[in-house]
Amino acid sequence: MKARLGRPIEIACYATGAALVLSGLAHLVVAAASPRPWLGPLSWRKPVTFGLSFGTTLIAITWVSSYVRIGGRLRAALLGVFAADCMVEVAGITVQAWRHVPSHFNTESGFDSVIAFSLAAGGVVLIGVLGTLSAAAFRTQGPAAMRLALRAGFALLLAGLAAGVAMIARGELLINTGHRQAAYDSAGFLKWFHAVTLHAVLVLPVLAWWLARAGRSEADSVRVVRLGVAGYVTAAALTLIVSLVALAIH
Repeated sequence: MKARLGRPIEIACYATGAALVLSGLAHLVVAAASPRPWLGPLSWRKPVTFGLSFGTTLIAITWVSSYVRIGGRLRAALLGVFAADCMVEVAGITVQAWRHVPSHFNTESGFDSVIAFSLAAGGVVLIGVLGTLSAAAFRTQGPAAMRLALRAGFALLLAGLAAGVAMIARGELLINTGHRQAAYDSAGFLKWFHAVTLHAVLVLPVLAWWLARAGRSEADSVRVVRLGVAGYVTAAALTLIVSLVALAIH
C-alpha cells in the first residue's frame, strides 16, 4: 500500500487545492480590512473558511486516496470530479460574498437560485465521491497502522458529511416554515463538529505515515494511532455535545 505521487491528476488536484487555500487566505485579508462583522450570512467568513477547508480537503483526499485500494482510472475520475466540485462550491460562496448577499438558503432572484442549487447539487456530488472512496478504504489492506488511520479518518469524514446534510435540512425546514432569519442564525449549529470531523482523514493518516517514516515498529505504530483515533473521536464528541447544548439554549 505505497503512495503513488506525480500523476497528472494528482498534480492538477494539488495545484487546485493550493489555489483554493490561497483564495481563502486572500479573503482573510479582505475580511480584516472590511467593516463587515465576522459572523452572519453577509460576512467574509464563508469565502475564507470554504477556501481553506475545501483546499486542504482536496489536497488531503488526493494524497490519502493514493493509499486506498481502488482502480487507477476510477481514482482519477473521482479526483477530477471532486476537484471540479470543490471549485464550484468555493466559487459559489465567493461570488455571493462579493455580491453582498447570503450564499445558502437564498432564492431571492433567479441568479441566487442557481447558486443555491449548484451548492446543493455539489453537496450531493461530494457525498457520492467521498462515499465511494470511504467504501474503498474499508476494503483496503496493508500496514495495520495506516489501515486503521484510513478507516477511522474516512468514518469521521462521513460523520462530518452527515452533519452538513443535517445543517442544510434544518435550514431548509426553517426557510419553508417562514423563519428565514432563524435559518441564517442557527442552521450552522453543527459547523464546528463538521469542521473537526472533515479533517480527520488528513490528520490520522499523516500520523500513521510519520510513525512509519520514523521507523517505529508496527505494534507501536498501531498503539499510537489507536490513541490518536480515541483522542480525535473524543474531541469530535465533545464538539457535538457543545453544539447541541448551544442549540437547545438558543
